[in-house]
Amino acid sequence: MALWRCSSSWLSSVSRSSGGVGGGESKVSPEIAPVSGGEGEGEEEERWSRLLPELLTEIMRRVDAGAERWPPRRDVVACACVCRRWRDAAVSVVRPPLECGRITFPSSLKQPGPRDAPMHCFIRRNKKNSTFYLYLSLTQALTDKGKFLLAARRFRNGAHTEYIISYDCDDLFPGSNSYVGKLRSDFLGTKFIIYDSQPPYDGAKPSRSQSSRRFASKQINPNVSGGNYEVGQVSYKFNFLKSRGPRRMQCNIQCPVGQSTASDPLKEKLISTSSPLALRNKAPRWHEHLQCWCLNFHGRVTVASVKNFQLVAPAGTSDPWGIADEETVILQFGKIEDDAFTMDYRQPLSAFQAFAICLTSFGTKLACE
Repeated sequence: MALWRCSSSWLSSVSRSSGGVGGGESKVSPEIAPVSGGEGEGEEEERWSRLLPELLTEIMRRVDAGAERWPPRRDVVACACVCRRWRDAAVSVVRPPLECGRITFPSSLKQPGPRDAPMHCFIRRNKKNSTFYLYLSLTQALTDKGKFLLAARRFRNGAHTEYIISYDCDDLFPGSNSYVGKLRSDFLGTKFIIYDSQPPYDGAKPSRSQSSRRFASKQINPNVSGGNYEVGQVSYKFNFLKSRGPRRMQCNIQCPVGQSTASDPLKEKLISTSSPLALRNKAPRWHEHLQCWCLNFHGRVTVASVKNFQLVAPAGTSDPWGIADEETVILQFGKIEDDAFTMDYRQPLSAFQAFAICLTSFGTKLACE
């Protein structure tokens, strides 16, 4: 899992053209390790690290309590970038999204979402360069300036299509330090495999297939894993009879059981077990007056589209999370503008997994519609 750099990239706001990332958001950008400076910087870091542990913990508690939303939440990240002792204090105080319903550090993007209410996000699409950007909603509005979380770019790799997912919207390549994972489709674009750059649980083994590797050539850095870990599959059913109705999709996602309560997985052992989560799209109802298929998106979707869906866990399946009732929506995705879509997810899915599943909905699927 990526650490945090001692710089302003986490804290500064970036402004981009309409073809890229929206303006005013705080950019998530990981590094392998903080860059060490000269002697003056080392002395200053040592001075900050001399604070009593009790005082440092109390400082972090007050900063965390006073910054419930972004952009004020950047103060928590700033404190974690002071030095290693401050970072340790920050990760001991900040709770994961499952408990607090907030995203703070890059590690939060691979942890299960909130337990009690969905996390509201939205995706912006750039058709010109086949790029997609995931934002955390800052208000109750369907779209706002947002807090940038992840980016993905679609590539054609022979007969297959791949989506490279990254922490950095300007560094969308599998060999970069910002690489998070990827999504790979079959020739027809009806079956997808989700790959994670990091082992999702203790004992996980990377996929051995050549197509799942991060590096096509010989690996140079032995500290960077050259493989990917398969964490899920998404498939769309064929519609040979061309019957009316939306796409039918099924997902099988590996989700951790007994999630760690630490906000930084590096401070705890990897989760020892995981369990497959089976999801399917919730069946819509036919509205006679409107003459269309309808689902209740609770005001979070405003434009009819074949891409819109809600995923639920079928009743009677293995359910260590208590969600298999066919009514609790685990992931909701829908169109609100020509190139804007809402994405709301909750436990046991993470933001990374939810984003990857939503990416499968883009693109034409003539055999399924």
